[in-house]
Amino acid sequence: MAGQRITTRNARFQQWHALLANRNKRKRQNEFLVQGVRPITMAVEHGWTIRALLYDASRPLSRWAEELLRGISTDRVAMAPELLAELGERADGPPEVLAVVEMRPDELSRIRVHDAFLGVLFDRPTQPGNIGSIIRSADAFGADGLIVTGHAADVYDPKSVRATTGSLFALPVVRSPSHHEVAEWLSKESAEGRPVAVIGTDEHGEADADRFDLTQPVLLLIGNETSGLSTSWRELCDHVLNIPMSGSASSLNASNAASVILYETARQRRLAARG
Repeated sequence: MAGQRITTRNARFQQWHALLANRNKRKRQNEFLVQGVRPITMAVEHGWTIRALLYDASRPLSRWAEELLRGISTDRVAMAPELLAELGERADGPPEVLAVVEMRPDELSRIRVHDAFLGVLFDRPTQPGNIGSIIRSADAFGADGLIVTGHAADVYDPKSVRATTGSLFALPVVRSPSHHEVAEWLSKESAEGRPVAVIGTDEHGEADADRFDLTQPVLLLIGNETSGLSTSWRELCDHVLNIPMSGSASSLNASNAASVILYETARQRRLAARG
């Protein structure tokens, strides 16, 4: 199998290694690392650009890996296992294959608004794992896209990418600097006949989530893990809902709250579809 071979920490290896911890390098190079059969397969199936495939030079490859390497026209790099393990951030040995994947553009137009629109927005998340978990839940419950706003953890952080288990490649995920760009996008969609209700979530919300109509086109807002929704987002909300709880906990963590409200939205829509 023709391709480059890397056995030392050369300049190209260092370039990929920087993608693990340096978000500025990821942004500058416009690429990130992906591992695992399902995530890499989904990236390919959903048409993401694979810039390079890095594979373990020391062992026979599985049928999946062989077909992947033959089926994609991209750089194929045979790598020393200890270097591949370093890029895979794994103590139990190297992954069989790593993919270097090109980022998709941060354009809100990638998220299509329609009559049954369901969008999610995560305001200033601090934990990349929470971003990944919310992407996974949003994909599972039929959302049309996720927006991450403000000074936040990075969607393409390896912890976030791993937590999505491949859903990142199936769901449009867009980073937006602030509420201004999102408000402008929503205003434009409304002017074109596609209004969206902006629904916040908070323990002191005005109504219980299961008693509010979530079958209309909605953008669900999930606040920062520590401070909740910002004042700017609260002012843009059409409604703020709470999740009824009966235990001693006063609130749920961000990814759990997102999963609950997404499930409730999907539940209401299934019932409505049945008539």
